[in-house]
Amino acid sequence: MPLPTALFWERRDVPGAEHALLADRTGLYAHGTALAAAPVPYACHYELQTDPDWITTRLDVRAEGAGWARGVRLELAAGRWRITASEQGDLDAALVAAGHARAGLPGSEDPDLLYGAFDVDLGGSPLTNTLPIRRLGLLTAESGVAHRLSVAWVLVPSLEVVQADQIYTPLGGDRVRYASETFSADLTLDDEGFVRDYPGLATRR
Repeated sequence: MPLPTALFWERRDVPGAEHALLADRTGLYAHGTALAAAPVPYACHYELQTDPDWITTRLDVRAEGAGWARGVRLELAAGRWRITASEQGDLDAALVAAGHARAGLPGSEDPDLLYGAFDVDLGGSPLTNTLPIRRLGLLTAESGVAHRLSVAWVLVPSLEVVQADQIYTPLGGDRVRYASETFSADLTLDDEGFVRDYPGLATRR
């Protein structure tokens, strides 16, 4: 069935873009493609599903570039994450040839570290910032009150999955501040909680 909503972001940090098709009436179902020229040129295809409360239930990701391809699937059931990963070719060789460090392995050695995480964060994707914003009702939440959460962060293009602590703070109107241990940005949102502008990362077109 065709999906009713299309979103398109242009990357600001590196040459690239993201296109997502989605439906969000009973939770979120989305699939999309992100393209970027760095650290090595890649295409990242994903499929994302939440329950009606906007808790992520499944994320499938495949990233591919010249001479390599990786895949990872995250599934949440009964509060625990199950993660499966695959790898073909040699991403490390492509990274080293481009002057970058080697990548971590796709997936997670210890998914139990993600216990208590209800959201996923796909690296470089402004779409996944909407997950905690909608799950926690931050568009109408009290301004200035910080919400701390644990997420399953999927690094791209390695598709390594790590636990990350993040803070979302409503600023009033259409803005929410996103912060991690080393980074902060004031996101501008539309009426549905999808990112219009992510300073330093991406802008909707």
